[in-house]
Amino acid sequence: MRARFDTLFGRLFGVLLLAIVLAHLLAFFWFKHYGPPPPPPPPPSEFSERFDGQRPPMDPRFDHRPPRPWFGGPLVPLTFQFVSLIIAAWYGAKLLTRPIQRLSDAAERLSENLDSPPLDESGPREARQAAHTFNLMQQRILQQVQQRSRMLGAVSHDLRTPLSRLKLRLEKIDDDKLQGQMRQDLDDMISMLDSTLTYLHEQRTSEAPQWMDVQALVESLSENAQDQGANVLTCGHCAPLQVQPMALRSCINNLLDNALRYAGDALITLEDSREELVIRVIDHGPGIAEDKREAVFEPFFRLEGSRNRNSGGVGLGMTIAREAAERLGGQLSLEETPGGGLTAVIRLPRL
Repeated sequence: MRARFDTLFGRLFGVLLLAIVLAHLLAFFWFKHYGPPPPPPPPPSEFSERFDGQRPPMDPRFDHRPPRPWFGGPLVPLTFQFVSLIIAAWYGAKLLTRPIQRLSDAAERLSENLDSPPLDESGPREARQAAHTFNLMQQRILQQVQQRSRMLGAVSHDLRTPLSRLKLRLEKIDDDKLQGQMRQDLDDMISMLDSTLTYLHEQRTSEAPQWMDVQALVESLSENAQDQGANVLTCGHCAPLQVQPMALRSCINNLLDNALRYAGDALITLEDSREELVIRVIDHGPGIAEDKREAVFEPFFRLEGSRNRNSGGVGLGMTIAREAAERLGGQLSLEETPGGGLTAVIRLPRL
C-alpha cells in the first residue's frame, strides 16, 4: 500500500481524494444536524382555512431539530468544499512542479559547470527515477569529456614528436625556397594543434565567479602588448565586477590579438553603468563585411583575403572569445568602426 502512494500520481490522487471525502463528510453531518430547509406551506384547504390561511402548528413532540442559526444554510459546507478543493489543487500542483523545477535548476547548473554536484535522488518514485537518469547523463558527459581530453593530449604528444623531427630534417634540404615553404607548413600545423587544444581547454574549464578590477586587467593587457612593441591604448573607467577572471582575460586577450594581427594597433574603451559594463576593442584594419560578422565566430572559419596562412591565425580566436563572453553571462558582437575597421563589443551585465 505504501508503494502505491510513493508515486507522484498516488500522492496527488490521495490528496484530492482526502479533500473530497472530508468536504462531503462535513456536508453530510451538517445537514443531518440541522436538517433540510423547512418545506413550503401547503396550498389552502378547508383545514387551513380554520387557521385563517396559516400553516397548522407542528406537534413539538416530532420536531427534534435544533433551531437553525443564521449560518445554518448550505453556504458553509459548500464554502468548505470549495476551499478544501482549492487547497488540494494548490498542493497537488506543488507536488507536480517541484521535481520539474529541481530538474530544471540542475540542468542550468550543469550547463554552466560540468562539475556541479549531482541531483538529490529523493521524493516520489518518478522524481527519483528522473534524478537518477539525470545523474547518469552527467557522469557519461564527464567521462566523454575526460576521454576526449586524454585522447587529444595523447594525439598532441604523439604529433609533436614527428613534427619536431621534420623541422630538424629540413636543415638538410638545399633548396632554400622549398625549405621555407615546408617550415611554414610545419609551423602552421603546430599552431593549429596548439590553438585547437587551447579551444578545447577553454570549453572544459570552469571557474567560480569573483569580484575583479576589470580596469586593472585591461590596463595590464595593454601594458603587456606595449612591452612587445604593439600600439595599444586604453580609456574609460569602471567599478569592480563579479566575473570569471580567466574567461574574461581570455576573451579580451583574443580580441586584442585579433586587432593587432590585422590592424597593427588597437584601442580598448570601458563604458560603465548600473546595468552593464561595455568593453570595446577598436581597430582601424580592413574590417569584416556585415554579412560575414557572425560567420567568423564559427570554429576554423577564415575570411578570404583578410585572413590567410601568413597572418598566423587558425580561425579559433573569435570562437574562444564569444564562448568566454557567454560563460560570463554576457554578449560579444562585431560592429564597423567609424572611418573603417572593426569594433568588438563585449556587454557584461551587472547582476
